[in-house]
Amino acid sequence: MLSILIPTYNYNVYPLACQLEDQCGKCGITFEIICYDDGSESELNKGNNKINQLNNSNFKTLSENVGLSNNRNKLADASKYNLLLFIDGDSLLQNDNYISNYITAIKENTDVIYGGRIHPQNISPSRKLRWKYGIYREDTTSNHRNKNVYKSTLFNNTLIKKEIFNKIRFEKSIKEYGHEDTIFAYKLKVLNASIFHIDNPVLHNDVDLNSVYFLKTQKALKNLNVIYQNKIINPDFVTFLKLFKTLKTYKLNYPFAGCYLLLQSLFKYNLKSNRPYLFVFDLFRISFFSYINLKK
Repeated sequence: MLSILIPTYNYNVYPLACQLEDQCGKCGITFEIICYDDGSESELNKGNNKINQLNNSNFKTLSENVGLSNNRNKLADASKYNLLLFIDGDSLLQNDNYISNYITAIKENTDVIYGGRIHPQNISPSRKLRWKYGIYREDTTSNHRNKNVYKSTLFNNTLIKKEIFNKIRFEKSIKEYGHEDTIFAYKLKVLNASIFHIDNPVLHNDVDLNSVYFLKTQKALKNLNVIYQNKIINPDFVTFLKLFKTLKTYKLNYPFAGCYLLLQSLFKYNLKSNRPYLFVFDLFRISFFSYINLKK
């Protein structure tokens, strides 16, 4: 019935697998848990190998790093049941009814169910940037997400019918961090897939250091620029790209690109500090994107 698929990289997934195993057992459902480490060669995989000792569970490490998109595709290919539940490896369950909530929400005419994500209430200052972005931009209720079902769908905690996943799959050319979820959500819209949002969040347990998230954001924006330049999706689907299009119409992308050149050291200083500001983050993102979009 249910294939639980966990992509991970250099992280201890065993506690999550134990939570899922226990809840599935209590629900009395047919299930499997499959976890693939994306070629990290981490010492933590010694602990992850204990997943293979659980019932109906399998862990293995890929021989090379293929990226999150391709790891998710490989997990789906290895699954044997008709419902796929994708959970990022750095997640933790927040209640004992997590699996039963999904089972209750399943309907014949629903293709995708997204449960949402939350972040810890407190975090060290060195991780404030990713934490603030998560708290203020991503951690939304189902009522809010159901107003715009496609744009609000991330893939860190998502139940999807296998037949729908196979019609879309993740973009295999995306190997670096960033916006693989954006492309998938856009394809769901094109397919007119039915999506239902519920309040069944997982906790994002491994919040990036400010310095790490700053670099990841640059990679994500470079990915987004490739997506934009190659017209992989309609830019109006992404609020950020819609804004950039407006700036470009009035040639305001040029001064924003100049803003990045002038202020890049200040951006880096603030966003890597213990007191990062989201308005600085927003200015950095649009100015950096304007800059790289001009480069050939």
